[in-house]
Amino acid sequence: MAEPIDFYFDFSSPYGYFMAEKIDELAAAHGRSVRWRPFLLGAVYKHTGAKLMLEAPLKGPYVFRDFARTAAFYGLPWTVPQPFPVGTQVAARAFYWLLDQDEARARRFALDIYRTYFAQGRDISQEAVVADVAAAAGADRGALVQALCGEAVRNRLRDECAQAIARGVFGSPFVIVDGEPFWGADRIPQIERWLKNGPF
Repeated sequence: MAEPIDFYFDFSSPYGYFMAEKIDELAAAHGRSVRWRPFLLGAVYKHTGAKLMLEAPLKGPYVFRDFARTAAFYGLPWTVPQPFPVGTQVAARAFYWLLDQDEARARRFALDIYRTYFAQGRDISQEAVVADVAAAAGADRGALVQALCGEAVRNRLRDECAQAIARGVFGSPFVIVDGEPFWGADRIPQIERWLKNGPF
């Protein structure tokens, strides 16, 4: 059986949102599964010294046009959430707590968090919003809120970020197929060709 695809993303990444809406269908069409792995761009940027695209001269205004254009290209709902970007520690911790119980529920939660932020414009840095989304996905809200206060989920996310960096992840989305890294939602056609024909 072919190796699963690893999909790394930060919940505040618009391009991560675009990839999240496409990656499972793309993988399934080629007999693959996907391991979803949220991480924190802040942790990666601290390691690499990189900065947000929005802070780069000339690039900031461009990326907002590109966000809207890419969403329209893929037929996805889009809004610029306020505030943007936000810290995504709470959402990522909630994901891993859910993943340890039910992978399908965790994946649904991840998609719903993305849609809550980039389609509805709600602030996903807020614990109450994250808990609402998790509960709608079928999670025990009270148990989740209690877990978010503990060290176990904090340590889990810290470990996941360290593992992502160790694998060379430096942006969102970052997809690894058969050991080959692909960065960015614009790499979807290359990923599709790789899955269909192998290395090129």
